[in-house]
Amino acid sequence: MAWSQDEERLLAQIERHLVDEDPRLVARLESFNERARRSEARAKGEPATRRPRRSTIIIMISWLLIATLVATLLILILHNEAASLSF
Repeated sequence: MAWSQDEERLLAQIERHLVDEDPRLVARLESFNERARRSEARAKGEPATRRPRRSTIIIMISWLLIATLVATLLILILHNEAASLSF
């Protein structure tokens, strides 16, 4: 069912008023709409298009650095033990 021009105009006025009065509400509604779109896309079997958050990327890089550090330390320890056993 299509909206009449008066109804569309009234809805646009209400939307503008809400945006001006409560920006936090706008942010919440945008977040809700994004989650609803992702949920609908999942239900349709479409691939996800969401980018990872910055915090997720920082955590992944941190774990990679920690794993590299641990591996390096293990190599150094094992190398030193092998060198001390050969004498």
